[in-house]
Amino acid sequence: IISRLLPKEKLSNPSSRTLSAYFSLPFSLHCTASLYIIGNLRLSLIHSLTPHSVFSTTMDVDLTPKLPKNVIEGDGGSYQAWCPDDLVMLKRGNIGAAKLGLKKNGLALPHYSDSAKVAYVLQAGNGVAGVVLPEKDEKVIGLRKGDAIALPFGVVTWWYNKEDTELIILFLGDTSNGHNVGSFTYFYLTGTNGIFTGFSSEFVSRAWDVDEATVKALVGSQSGEGIVKVDGSIKLPEPKKEDRDQLVYNCEEAPLDVDIKNGVRVVVLNTKNLPLVAEIGLGADLVKLDGGAMCSPGFSCDSALQVTYIVSGSGRVQVVGVDGKRVLETTVKAGQLFIVPRFFVVSKICDPDGMSWFSIITTPDPIFTHLAGRTSVWKALSPAVLEASFKVSSEVEKKFRGTRTSDEIFFPPSK
Repeated sequence: IISRLLPKEKLSNPSSRTLSAYFSLPFSLHCTASLYIIGNLRLSLIHSLTPHSVFSTTMDVDLTPKLPKNVIEGDGGSYQAWCPDDLVMLKRGNIGAAKLGLKKNGLALPHYSDSAKVAYVLQAGNGVAGVVLPEKDEKVIGLRKGDAIALPFGVVTWWYNKEDTELIILFLGDTSNGHNVGSFTYFYLTGTNGIFTGFSSEFVSRAWDVDEATVKALVGSQSGEGIVKVDGSIKLPEPKKEDRDQLVYNCEEAPLDVDIKNGVRVVVLNTKNLPLVAEIGLGADLVKLDGGAMCSPGFSCDSALQVTYIVSGSGRVQVVGVDGKRVLETTVKAGQLFIVPRFFVVSKICDPDGMSWFSIITTPDPIFTHLAGRTSVWKALSPAVLEASFKVSSEVEKKFRGTRTSDEIFFPPSK
């Protein structure tokens, strides 16, 4: 009955006319017609969301490495952030990235954010950080270059630099539960944008049990937004060595997870050496390549994103995506950030002066599959499969399989 009332071409491609015809049907036929039309609409939607079209959307994204933009700048220092509109993979991957720079006597006021993150100290100065975990006492940490600090949800922190050398800290984290996808949102306890300025005098007076004069002093004396320069005569808390335990892992001083002569040195941050990273759901690593060394083509096989900040030096990067298409070929330099999409294959060759980078991976214990080296997936495949797949002779297959029998992931410069 339905097919007689509605032509086949209308049924296979529902339109406004089709729907008009539907509403002209007797009420008793509405349910049957509804199921048919909705079924066709559902099939059309599924067809439009095939894996190829989903990956094509990712491949169309610009993966070019970017520099951060100034958000706050003043006498006490600056706060820079990577914009998700410029680096679209931040938004696609629910990742936030920012840098804090504090001058002498610069203080980043006490605050918390909507995102779990890893803080990495790029340049130490004579820095101090205060960290208050939920329902815990304040930990005061003396900062050193290479410190990686896990900051779960709900952590209140402040940061201070005592000396002339600038304190620079990189923040990389997960914004999937944040207010703005791809960027961190901060809530300050003090300052001109702190919570005291939002509540009325009555609420402040009753909540903290203080008189009106004290309320005015608390609210009226605050100056600066986010970062301030404090009087050098003010003595902030001194760091305690024991406060670093279970909260900080220094990637510059830690035992090396990979050490290849004239090639590379790697330190991995995971739940084994810093259990707190399990709470933030992120892993990290610091990689240092000597001049001309290479990182094997590889991909994250557990659906993790890799977010890479170039700490020093420069080098060439290639990323290959769906259908074997090269989606990025560029030179990366110190200060730039780039993101490799899930399952895309990335490889790096550093310039003569070497290169180092700090990366987070969106899982606390990442697993990578590499396509070259002793542990390459090619070496696990049967020779006959390789011969048939590459359509080459057994001699060629043996040459291919016989290379890189001692190098695993990183390769020293070519001789």
